Amino acid sequence: MTTTPRPPGPTRLTILRTTVADPLARPLLDELTHEYSTRYAKPVDLSREYPAEEFAPPGGAFLLLLEDGAPVAGGAYRRYDARTAELKRIWTHSAHRRRGLGRRVLAALEEDAAARGYTRVHLTTGPRQPEAKGLYLAAGYRPLFDLSVPPETIGPLPFVKHLEIPRP
Repeated sequence: MTTTPRPPGPTRLTILRTTVADPLARPLLDELTHEYSTRYAKPVDLSREYPAEEFAPPGGAFLLLLEDGAPVAGGAYRRYDARTAELKRIWTHSAHRRRGLGRRVLAALEEDAAARGYTRVHLTTGPRQPEAKGLYLAAGYRPLFDLSVPPETIGPLPFVKHLEIPRP
C-alpha cells in the first residue's frame, strides 16, 4: 500500500466492521505479515493461523479504521471462552503510527466485544513488540507475566482486561 503524507487539516476517521477477506484489509494484513516475519526471523502465514470465520459474528469481529475512506489501522477478536474475547491482528500501517490510531482500534474492539456480552478481553503479544506491550499497559490491561523479566525469556506476553458491559 503506497501512502502519501496528508496535508495538515481535518481528516475523517471511521470504523468499518468487515471481514478478513475484505480487499481493504489486504494491505494492512500483508504489512503485518511482513513485520512479524522480519521481527521474528521466520515465515508467518496469518491466513493459516486462524480460520477467517473465527473473526466473524456472532463470536468475533474484524474492524478497520479508515481515514478519509483509506485503511490506516485494524484489529479483530474471536471467542476465547463464553465470557472472554481474544484480541488479534491489531495493527497500524507504518505510515500512520504515533497518532493514537492503535488505541482507537483497541477501544472500538473492546466496545464491540462488550456489546456482544463479553466481560473480559484476553490477548498475547510477542516479546519483540515493545510498542504493543506499552499500548496494552497504557490502556489498562493487566500483564499475566512478570514485567521485570526480559520479554525474550517469556515468549508470548499475555494480558487481560475486564470490560464494562453497556447498560440498556
